[in-house]
Amino acid sequence: MNTAIAPKVQIPDVAGQITYAMRSMGVAPIPRNYELFYEAYIGSNPALTRELAALGGQVTQAELDALGAQYFTHSPARVFDDAHTRISGELDGLLRILRQEQSSLESYTRLLGETHKRITSKSNASVELIENAIDLLSQATGDTMAHGERTVEDVVQRSHEMDQVRKELDEYKRIANTDSLTRLSNRRAFDDRLAAIFDNSSMRPVTALLLCDIDNFKKINDTYGHPVGDKVLATVASVIRSNVRRDIFVARTGGEEFALIIDGNTPEEVTGIAERIRRTLETTPFKNSRTRVNYGPVTVSIGICMASNADDAGELYSKTDIALYGAKNAGRNCTILYQDGMQKDFTKSWLIYKT
Repeated sequence: MNTAIAPKVQIPDVAGQITYAMRSMGVAPIPRNYELFYEAYIGSNPALTRELAALGGQVTQAELDALGAQYFTHSPARVFDDAHTRISGELDGLLRILRQEQSSLESYTRLLGETHKRITSKSNASVELIENAIDLLSQATGDTMAHGERTVEDVVQRSHEMDQVRKELDEYKRIANTDSLTRLSNRRAFDDRLAAIFDNSSMRPVTALLLCDIDNFKKINDTYGHPVGDKVLATVASVIRSNVRRDIFVARTGGEEFALIIDGNTPEEVTGIAERIRRTLETTPFKNSRTRVNYGPVTVSIGICMASNADDAGELYSKTDIALYGAKNAGRNCTILYQDGMQKDFTKSWLIYKT
């Protein structure tokens, strides 16, 4: 980082240097500020680094937020920071409303008590006194009811605002968990869903992890270029999604690998689903509609493991990967179901489901 931001001192790690820079400039150690300094420090955005350095040794939070709004409009730290600020503001407003309502009710209660005392006093028993008390109570009751109606309206409005923040966070989570190329779930969403399998032991015998890997995908990229490779990935994703039930979780977990988490099916049924995907892809044309260039055939190798064969998410993934490795070594374009004893030393014959 430029010395205008952080004087050169001997600090052992990046986090330490960033923290030192923030402290030396009097910057609050909140997530959005750390994100700003981190990006400036690693130099991934030279313009940001220059602008942050130009602010000098003393900066205001407003200046930092302006930079953040310019460079990190949709960053996770900013999204959640803004949501936290908005919800905190709405909750503060709700507390003020409820305190005002409490104060209003306490005043009304005092008035009722004083009026009751006057009416029940023998020395003050007169028609005029009672009429005045009735007028006073009627007016106070009307004012209290009107105040209560305004309170309800304010509470409803603030509840609506907080619900809107929740919806925005839900939408952000959906976007953050979606692979931008294939529109399937991404690795982050997959890891969460995989771990959740082991929250319910009764479902494990009928829950399976399926890993699907495009055969010779590197050759497609090398021969036709990455734009064609991206189109192939998108088409494979579409074929997989269209050949399974809507409730089956499908993700692109990285590169040319896809994962499916299938609930409520036996090993034989899961194998049937895998084979339907494999056969459909095997017969799907991969052609350029304009140039008529044929990019195919595109095939996949598939490994399956039932959750009942693993003690945790890591072991389930590892065993499914062993089955996938077996499918690759068996000649690709086939499906293998994990069986006890399988290892990555494929010297034995394997049970291959290929039709």
